[in-house]
Amino acid sequence: MIYRENGQFKTSYRADQQIFPILQDRIVIALLLVAAFAVVPLLASDYVFRAILIPFLIMSLAALGVNILVGYCGQISLGSGAFMAVGAYGAYNFFVRVPNMPLVPALLLGGLCATFFGILFGLPSLRVKGLYLAVATLAAQFFADWMFLRIKWFVNDEPSGSVSVSDLQVFGLPVESAVSTYWFCLAILCVIALLAKNLVRSAIGREWMAIRDMDVAAAVIGIRPVYAKLTAFAVSSFIVGVAGALWAFIYLGAWEPAAFSVDVSFRLLFMVIIGGLGSITGGFFGAAFIVVLPIFLNQFLPAAAAMAGLSVSTAGVSHAELMVFGALIVWFLVVEPHGLAKLWSTGKQKLRLWPFPH
Repeated sequence: MIYRENGQFKTSYRADQQIFPILQDRIVIALLLVAAFAVVPLLASDYVFRAILIPFLIMSLAALGVNILVGYCGQISLGSGAFMAVGAYGAYNFFVRVPNMPLVPALLLGGLCATFFGILFGLPSLRVKGLYLAVATLAAQFFADWMFLRIKWFVNDEPSGSVSVSDLQVFGLPVESAVSTYWFCLAILCVIALLAKNLVRSAIGREWMAIRDMDVAAAVIGIRPVYAKLTAFAVSSFIVGVAGALWAFIYLGAWEPAAFSVDVSFRLLFMVIIGGLGSITGGFFGAAFIVVLPIFLNQFLPAAAAMAGLSVSTAGVSHAELMVFGALIVWFLVVEPHGLAKLWSTGKQKLRLWPFPH
């Protein structure tokens, strides 16, 4: 099987600490990247790009940022939608107000705006935790909604609060077609995911996990809770802010504050819980579940009703989709509370031992 590691000996600490220490894993990841960058653009249609792949990539990036805060540091947050909104509107203002502002720096500056916003609303984490922290971060959501609706400067003095961007370019190349936007989002996701994976394996990542497991014991052994919690909020908000800017610039094109409502915050939290807390891979699994399942149900439920000889209205399909979607989330959390990443880890372990009993 591909997870055999017979004869692969680690002769240095550096080799033992590789992200993918097994040769077969590195080969599989390389093949996946080649397929994602080269094969998928040849096979997928514009609908698949715009309805499935691009939302999946952007939401995977946002779930990765939320997982750093919730999964690795243990700080529950319901303000992720607000951080996405700050990243989107921050990038928009840099893009339209600074002459000839390139797209990539605008996205990064939007992420920095979300970083400062996240640190500001992360300050309550120094005093409260658990449900109280979730309520405190929920205040960021309401504050962002009020700010972008009432302060017209943020929306370039648009009376409706709706803004839009066009003529996006990266290094002089237009980012307008489905394939070009897919490549752009995929490249950003790969770079940030690699940086995040290395970050959670570093000293600061171990501090986050110590705070998550037992903050009092972490403080006793010399870890500074203030520094650990605020850095988790900063890094998480930056990644979520970049994802929000991508969601607005690439996926929506034109948006208003309602595009980043509290529903987005709950959806991102569901992605992290279903995918697996404290796992970079879990963000990808959770995003795939949340993005693909509603589309599948929207296609499957009318077909199933037609086969049964029933006539279902569009509203009925929408309601049934929500009920099935919610029931599946509850069922999944009961069956596997550690998420899809745990199932993936268990499957890999079984492949490494198969066909021997275990």
